[in-house]
Amino acid sequence: MQTKSFNWPLIAVLTPIAALNYCDRLAIAAVFPLLRADLGASDVMLGTIASAFLWSYALGSPIVGWIADHVSRTRMVLISLTAWSLITMATGLARSSNQLIVIRVLLGLAECAYIPAAVGLLADHHGSQQRARAISIHTAGLGIGAIAGSTLAGFLGQRYGWRSTFLILGAAGILLSFVAATVLRGQDQPVSGTGSIAMREASETGGILRALLRVPSYWVLLVQSMILSIGIWLFLNWLPLYFTETFGMSLAGAGFYGAALLEFPLLFGVIAGGYVSDAVARRSSAGRMLVQMICYIIASVLLLVFTRNSTFALVATAVLGFSLMRSFAVANESPLLCDLLPSRQRSTAIGLMNSANTFAGGVGVFGAGVLKSNFGLSAIFAGVSGILIIAAAVNAFGYLFLLPRDLQRRADKIHEEAQI
Repeated sequence: MQTKSFNWPLIAVLTPIAALNYCDRLAIAAVFPLLRADLGASDVMLGTIASAFLWSYALGSPIVGWIADHVSRTRMVLISLTAWSLITMATGLARSSNQLIVIRVLLGLAECAYIPAAVGLLADHHGSQQRARAISIHTAGLGIGAIAGSTLAGFLGQRYGWRSTFLILGAAGILLSFVAATVLRGQDQPVSGTGSIAMREASETGGILRALLRVPSYWVLLVQSMILSIGIWLFLNWLPLYFTETFGMSLAGAGFYGAALLEFPLLFGVIAGGYVSDAVARRSSAGRMLVQMICYIIASVLLLVFTRNSTFALVATAVLGFSLMRSFAVANESPLLCDLLPSRQRSTAIGLMNSANTFAGGVGVFGAGVLKSNFGLSAIFAGVSGILIIAAAVNAFGYLFLLPRDLQRRADKIHEEAQI
């Protein structure tokens, strides 16, 4: 049964865990120049190191999403946090690029369990009128972690070597796991819909995954999110190096700006976007997808700045605008998914979406490493403008032809369940 008010203890512990999640995964991008010098890593190898995490994350996400719909979500959060913290510490002990690739694969497998379980917990403990805001606060934690991880890695890397960052971050995660174990005790509750229509749906169609196939709008959300993720992960992994090579920034400066320009707008955008999303949904949940489409179109125009030689100020403004628009779009994603699906299916759906997103992001990051020497990062970033237009077109199709029917079908089933 969903509570009517915010579950603040749950948000208070999951938000810093989310911050550490992104802190640990993105710190590596800020020390690319040091990896190149210390381990002799080429641009292609750097792309492989970054994408290895994303591909293993993609491989594990559907599995852990399904598990999170069937076992204790709090236990999954704690296991994931402890495992990825130990692996982060191991990152600082790597002695070759190949070792680093293996460690990044393990990190992806450990981290992929967190978000499906955490978002599932938040959705279970917050009703439709608070859900977008609760998830948005948690998402803001991801942004804080991205900034902190990149800045800390650049700062410590220049002074003490790149290994120090990962040893410190890993130790912090172990300490946080003890705090989380205390706060999360008792937060699990029976998933709504157990023994009702939601469960019978899964049984009749042969499982949750097959039940998702009957919701076309979910697949629209998955495809547009997958397309957007190519651009997001390109910027997250290559923007610090772009600033170092193009504007001669220090590692600390490039790490900070590379993350801050992308993540500071996220801190405001997902929270403000959550309020906008909930306000739009009071009239119709379909409005969430319309907001996404508009945001993608605006963001695509802003990124055309990379088609010309631009100043840092102009580039920074464009990246800030792009990030603000994508954060408003992302704030609508999980709430709309929750509007479309019963609780029993949400973690599986989020896990599958994470899998598609990170697989696509890995392809983009690796592809950038391959193409960088021939085209340059400016041309690669400019190409993101085109893929955003494709994402907007996918949204438009879903909004016009699929979403109203799927939302009505879900409303009918909720009404039918209430009569039982």
